[in-house]
Amino acid sequence: MGTSTRITGRGRLALRAAKAASWASQKAGRGKGSMIGGLVALKIDPRLMEQLGRGRRTVLVTGTNGKSTTTRMTAAALETMDSVATQADGANMDAGIVAALVANQEAPLAAIEVDELHTPHVADALDPEAIVLLNLSRDQLDRVGEINMIERKLRAGLERHPDAVVVANCDDVLVTSVAYDHPNVVWVAAGAGWSGDSVSCPRTGEPILWEDGHWRSTGSDFARPEPDWWVDDDNLYGPDGLVLPMTLTLPGRANRGNAAQAVAAAVALGADPAAAVAAAGVVEEVAGRYKTVQVGPHSVHMLLAKNPAGWQEALSMIDPTVDGLVIAVNGQVPDGEDLSWLWDVRFEHFEGVQVVASGERGTDLAVRLTYAGVEHTLVADPVRAIASCPPGRVEVLANYTAFRDLNTALAKGAAHV
Repeated sequence: MGTSTRITGRGRLALRAAKAASWASQKAGRGKGSMIGGLVALKIDPRLMEQLGRGRRTVLVTGTNGKSTTTRMTAAALETMDSVATQADGANMDAGIVAALVANQEAPLAAIEVDELHTPHVADALDPEAIVLLNLSRDQLDRVGEINMIERKLRAGLERHPDAVVVANCDDVLVTSVAYDHPNVVWVAAGAGWSGDSVSCPRTGEPILWEDGHWRSTGSDFARPEPDWWVDDDNLYGPDGLVLPMTLTLPGRANRGNAAQAVAAAVALGADPAAAVAAAGVVEEVAGRYKTVQVGPHSVHMLLAKNPAGWQEALSMIDPTVDGLVIAVNGQVPDGEDLSWLWDVRFEHFEGVQVVASGERGTDLAVRLTYAGVEHTLVADPVRAIASCPPGRVEVLANYTAFRDLNTALAKGAAHV
């Protein structure tokens, strides 16, 4: 039975209004219109998300970093079983979630990315079969504030869903605290590239001690659980001695951890492990991230980072043999206007690589690079910054609005390669 048979009269009115709003937005040249459609639909029927979720087997994916990538991998793994409703654009708040569910109303499965602060009420509406917890660290300092508050909200939200399978990263102290008391946890050693926000126990305030990849809280029994799934550079390891070769199209150690959690979630819903690994492995672009575009004589590889943890991971993906590196930083509201986090990022020395500081806050970035001992030039416009690099391969690392605006600019005159 499709979800359309479970929609109320008010809900059907909301869906018709959403379709009209989306059509009008497209005709006005303001994009696909899915977001405005979701907003309009929820105005008319605030309980529409709950109706759209009935009868679906849903996986929610949340955390500070890696949500979009892990959601895409989870969707790919679930698609080995049946059709899946999911976001294509990373819109992870209520309107975007409703838009994704509306776009594929008949899909029996759903892989839904959710903002951390929205996860509790989205879980209440969709009653997920599995919840993937990736990591928790500071995002925009002026947006979410105290990270321990998010941990407490997520923990309270999970208590209302004891039957859900929680796929949790046991290498992340805060995520472990969220899931620690839940009766149905699958632990995944997905890595902890950033531990700067996990120096004290979120439960007792005691120091966290780290040793050889393991951690424990002093003065309590709160410690890293033994993982059910883990990865190395070649394989994915799972329950009952499972060993599967895992080759990913996407770069970086963090994405191997993301893939492990995606596969674990899909397997929890009944997917074949080998098929799930193969499906996650062919994901190659996520909402413009990791794509390569040709811009004149430059082959441009795009990377997105939004917070200290994300920047640290993205910097580790930079190919030191590239011909140029453009680092673009804006400070708009979606980015967080407080850029003091730049001083928490360990910017590396890129010997032999031409580094260009760019973006609306390129001057702030240039100061940070100077103190890090990184030789660089300053070109405010990211497109011109790319043009200033020697011909050949250029890596671009940008925060949210800088990435978004550069994507828009390149789309007008660049082609995918």
